This record gives sequence, structure tokens and C-alpha cells, in this order.
Amino acid sequence: MLVFRGTSQPAPSATVLTIGNFDGVHLGHRALLARLCAVAAETGLPPAVLTFEPHPREFFAPESAPTRLSNLREKLELIAADGVELAFVCRFNKAFASLTADQFIEDVLVKALRVRHLIIGDDFRFGARRAGDFALLQQAGASFGFRVEAMSTVLSSAVRVSSSAVRDALWSGDLERAAELLGRPYVIDGRVVHGDKVGRQLGYATANIRMKHDRPPLLGVFAVEVTGLGDRPLPGVANLGYRPTANAVVRPILEVHLFDFAADIYGAHLTVRFLHKLRDEMKFSGFDELKAQIARDVDTARQYFKL
Repeated sequence: MLVFRGTSQPAPSATVLTIGNFDGVHLGHRALLARLCAVAAETGLPPAVLTFEPHPREFFAPESAPTRLSNLREKLELIAADGVELAFVCRFNKAFASLTADQFIEDVLVKALRVRHLIIGDDFRFGARRAGDFALLQQAGASFGFRVEAMSTVLSSAVRVSSSAVRDALWSGDLERAAELLGRPYVIDGRVVHGDKVGRQLGYATANIRMKHDRPPLLGVFAVEVTGLGDRPLPGVANLGYRPTANAVVRPILEVHLFDFAADIYGAHLTVRFLHKLRDEMKFSGFDELKAQIARDVDTARQYFKL
């Protein structure tokens, strides 16, 4: 997938386009992307996505913006995996937010992205003060020569699939429900960096994974799988949180202990799949109590994997 920063240069060809934040790339997003790729195949044009960085709600109200499910890299990787060929990442700033709906259509959709077929979610709004809607896009399509269609809501167990629903499932510890809404396990990517080696002192060496999530949507101890270290996922147990017992931190960190694994993997870029929550993070009276609990966590995770 080719990734373009901004829309200052026109797309390399006419496009079949969809627009959105795509946080988490859940089943609703994936249905939209599947339709995008189907239309692209029919028309012989590349499937393209326009997305935004930062999330518009982070720009307008950073103090109340929702926790992100995916950072930009993770989001683009997931979009690419669903068959998209072109991604345009537009900087959401004051200038972009002030574009009128008509300016957005003419300058961004028509001139920059050369849209021929536009597919949007049924709740899509755009332009300053969210003045643009589906009806306006249809009118513009008739004038500028592009087709417009809206995707209906995707339901899972009679509930609308949304990023908010995924966040709620993750925060409550229902990883299985989150996976249903996503169509896959929830993942966090990151590079393995040096830590303080506390896990090794406790007898359970961990890979410390540098996250770009300042506010991850889940915390606790989990059964996980890790990819990026070979041709198959490796099972393990992960702690995502503030380590209240051992060298407490102010920014959450992700540590993964891989079962029956011993290798130098510093610098490797890994993907952690969160499969099942074991427990909340706890503060213990000391290292002995912490070590005993880690042993129980490892046993419970092994039982989950039937190891």
C-alpha cells in the first residue's frame, strides 16, 4: 500500500475512495473496505482511503477525546491487510477544520484525490461545523462526475459495531467480545527495548515493548500471542499497566513473557494479540508475593493455551 502525507499532490490516478478515522479497523470498517475493494475491482481503479491524524476529536477537545484503539502505523497495517492500495493521511489542523463542505469536495475529493466513486458510512459528516452530508455529496457527484453510496450499519449480536463498543469491551476485560466486534483479536504493535530487567530477577524474563499508546484501552494481565519472531505465533503472558509493585511508572508499559523462549530480540518489531484477560493489575507487599502471583499467572495462561 502506498501512503501519502496530505493531499498537496494529486493522486496518481482516479480513485475509488472511502473516508474515515478507522480507529481499530473493526467489522464495520472492514465491511466498508470490502465494498471499496469490490467496486475498485469492477471499475479497474485503485481502492483508496482518506484518514486523519490526529483524530478530529483529539484536535477539538483533547482532554475528553476517546482512547485510541490503534496508532497510525497499526491502523495503516490493518487497512493494507484488507486490500487497500492507496492511503492518504491528512493532517487535521485548524486550516483543515475550517474548510467548508464545498471546499472539501472541490479541493480534496475532486482535485487532489480524483474520486470517481465514493463510499461512506451512513453517519458521515464533513466540512466546517460538520455541514456536509450524504445529500450534498450526491449533488456534488452529479456536478463533478463521481458516484456516491452509503454503507449501512453493521450489527453484531444486535449491537451496532463501533469503535466505542470495542473500547467498552476491552476496558471491561471482555476480550472475546472485542474480538467479535473487530473480527480478530485486539493487537498492539511495538519495538522491543531494554528495560530494568526486573522480570529476569523474578525468574520470568520479559520483552519490554515500546508502545505509542499513552492511554491504552485495556490494562491488566493477559494471555497473549506474539508475532514477528518466526513463522508462527508464540504464546505468552503479558502485563500492561503501571507496575505498582516493581518500579512503578507514570506511563503504562507492556511486558510480555514468552513461554519456553530464550533469545536476544532487542530491536524486533512485534505484534501482541490480546486473547484473554487473566486479572487486573495489583499492588503486592513485596517481590516474593509478586513472584508467586506471576507463577500462578503463567500456569493459568498455559492452561488457556492447553500447554
